[in-house]
Amino acid sequence: MGFRPHSAPPGTTSHHNVVPLTPRPKPAKPRIVRISPENDGLELLYANDRHPDTLFSVRILCWALLDNDQVVAMVPWLNAVSSCADLADPLNGRWQGYRLPHSHYLFTEVPQHKADELRSAVKFFGSANAKQEVVQEIPDSIGTHAVFSTDGFQSINLQEVISWRLYGDGQLQAMVIEPGEVTNTPVLPGDPCLHAAQQHASFRYFFQHQVANRIKERDPDTLAAISVLARQRDQ
Repeated sequence: MGFRPHSAPPGTTSHHNVVPLTPRPKPAKPRIVRISPENDGLELLYANDRHPDTLFSVRILCWALLDNDQVVAMVPWLNAVSSCADLADPLNGRWQGYRLPHSHYLFTEVPQHKADELRSAVKFFGSANAKQEVVQEIPDSIGTHAVFSTDGFQSINLQEVISWRLYGDGQLQAMVIEPGEVTNTPVLPGDPCLHAAQQHASFRYFFQHQVANRIKERDPDTLAAISVLARQRDQ
């Protein structure tokens, strides 16, 4: 039996029975317009379902001003760079606040000096127009490593992230060294030998240096956890 919509009165148009043939596009996520590196070691706190009574910390990479005027903390998280509100992992990791390093001082509001710095910088420098225009490039200060693998994590290639490059479309890309293209040392942000990790087909995850060091040491627990991530990624 076919569906037959009710008829509208003559001379009128009914919008209530209109069924769109294509889904409505989701609202665009706010775009990053400016970043400010976190140089004082502030940490982001999160919890997950496996350890509901425990808070874990991860160092903040930078603070970002979005095009809706919101300021958020950014961290390399699994296979992306995420704001505190967008944290998501297999154990339902979620943001809980911030911590001043080596102290018990916890807070949830963005530091005012960071918000002021970002908004002042946009007023001074303006906003980018071209999508592929490089707006900023900041050095990585938290020991981020990009993990590459082409065989389901049977073998792993770890590369240090040298810098983070913000483009006019709001994309924040991790820049790693292409070894065959190095002509100057040390390699500094902006060097032509740097390429975006996320653009490599074999890119898998980001890890900060503590985890990266355990991977280099072939720590069994760390490698087992990565195997779990690999299986969940392939599901």
